[in-house]
This record gives sequence, C-alpha cells and structure tokens, in this order.
Amino acid sequence: MASETYEAIGKDCTIVANLLGKHLPIGAVSDWKGAIVASIASHFGLVPHQRCLAHIIRGAKRLLPKHSPFAATQKLRGIAKELFLVETIQDPHVWKTSLLRWEKQYGHMLKEKTIAPPCLTRKWWYTHGNIRRAWRLLTHDQDPLFVFLTNPLVPKTNNSLEGVNSNLKQKLGDHRGMSVTRQAAFLSWYMAFTRVKTDKDLKKLWGYWKTEFLEK
Repeated sequence: MASETYEAIGKDCTIVANLLGKHLPIGAVSDWKGAIVASIASHFGLVPHQRCLAHIIRGAKRLLPKHSPFAATQKLRGIAKELFLVETIQDPHVWKTSLLRWEKQYGHMLKEKTIAPPCLTRKWWYTHGNIRRAWRLLTHDQDPLFVFLTNPLVPKTNNSLEGVNSNLKQKLGDHRGMSVTRQAAFLSWYMAFTRVKTDKDLKKLWGYWKTEFLEK
C-alpha cells in the first residue's frame, strides 16, 4: 500500500479477522494514528489497544531538544523519558503528578504568543509551539498509554515489529528501481527464507509450496 489509509489498514484487518475466525486478538499495539485506531475498533471491537510508548517518547524528544536553553523544555523532556519506566499500577499516578507540577511551574509558556510584524498575513503565533505540541502529546488521550499494566500479554511498544519493518525498508532501498509487484515478491521471498532456521523448516516450507502451488 502507498500509505496507511483507513482503506489499506482495513483490508489487512479483514485478512487477519478471517484468519482468526471467531477468536479475537489478545490486544493491539500501534502508534495511535487515526486510521489504525478506527480500523482496529471496527474489525475487533473493544480489544485492549496499547498506544506505543516508544513512539510517544521519540516524538516528545524530537520536539524537546536535548540542549535547549529553556529549563521548561529540559524538564518536560525528562518527564517524557520517564514514561518508559512505568511498570506498576501506581506508576501512572506518579507520572501524571510530575506533569501537573510542570504545568504549575511552566504552564504560562503554553499560552505565550508572538505578535507578527505588519508585513505578514498571520497576526500571531504561539511562541513555544513545540512545547505545546509535546505537552499535548503527553497529556491527550492518556488512558491508552497504560493498557499494558492491566493486560500483561500486551506489550508497551511495537519495537519488535518496527525493527522488522525497518530492515525490510533497508532491503528495498538496496534494490531501488523495482516495480511494486517485484517489491512484493522480493519481500515475500525474503520473509520466507529469513524464517527458515533449520533443514527441517526448509523441508516443511518446500512441502507446503509443492502441495499448494506445484501440484495444482
């Protein structure tokens, strides 16, 4: 698929739903894009859906530079990094309290505005736009951040999957110029053979291909 649209993700969810039959997945983990959230809810109902903490932290660190001269930026960056340390059912309360303390001390920065000079069309903008974006990232829709605490089989990140995807993108980059059809075929072969670890697995894979494709 060219992009992560609702239609594209919906097609994948339909395939997964058909494979699972009457069974529902234990849960889901995603970066919380609207199309993904909507598709999972549409196909699997109210299964536990964890918002990937790694995506949240990476997004916050990108908006809050490590060497920023503002103490507010440094402290909010530190709070964002502490999100990954949440391990017990009590920890979210402690983490949210840190956010409230930050807001009490630096919340005025979220409202500061810069007046534009007369030559510009825009009349004003928020002075600390990235701090505002990071604040919203950490405070908006918080409940999905902690689904993993009450659903032990649901991981807090989808890093394991991201690693696979990153590797596949690198492989495609090494073979630029292939058509979409060839890209799909290449990835299918690559995924198949990287999961064949023993001669027994290879024999099993060959037996499947022979039955499904060569003898028909």
